[in-house]
Amino acid sequence: MQGKPVSQPVQDLLYQALETEVGGVAVYQMAVLCADNDDLRDEWQKYLQQTERHVEIVRGIFETLGIDPEATTPGRTIVREKGQCLVNAMRRALKDAPKAAQVVAAECVIDAETKDHLNWQLIGELSKSLDGEIARALAEAHAEVEDEEDEHLYHTRGWCRELWLHTLELPAQMPPPEEKRDVKTAAEAARVEANRKVPKKRERAAVARAR
Repeated sequence: MQGKPVSQPVQDLLYQALETEVGGVAVYQMAVLCADNDDLRDEWQKYLQQTERHVEIVRGIFETLGIDPEATTPGRTIVREKGQCLVNAMRRALKDAPKAAQVVAAECVIDAETKDHLNWQLIGELSKSLDGEIARALAEAHAEVEDEEDEHLYHTRGWCRELWLHTLELPAQMPPPEEKRDVKTAAEAARVEANRKVPKKRERAAVARAR
């Protein structure tokens, strides 16, 4: 790459972003195994394929900027260990508490995607503040994955909430409203959750008596 070298903090973020995507592939592979709901399994399978592509997109940034994508950094190691913990938690749930494995998987996906979402938010901000080859590489990658990353986080949060409500024998909507409305932003997610229609206590009691 010609021009201004990539600063150490930017490199550290990129290594963490790459490791988050690599770890995300493993997280989704295990989450798919934990999913009982067919719609959710299909959703996570789609997200797995998208995350595999995101790995290649981030690797493309490294290639453009002339950075070694295989190097190990302290931040990358920490991200890798956190991802392994999420996979281990799902594996343990699948073995020891299979009825809860789907909810555990949803929580683990949220944990992974929260970090992933932050990485891309920061990459987007960097693309606006830098210039030259670095700015172009970051902006192009960010534009390619932004909507997908938003969907991964906000839709899975909706699934997790509804799965928990179902577990608690409370009225649940599956697929969740975030899915039906194709939520892509935090503001949209907040509106959907605030407007989520839940039967009143009296209506729930009538349904329970009818069972």
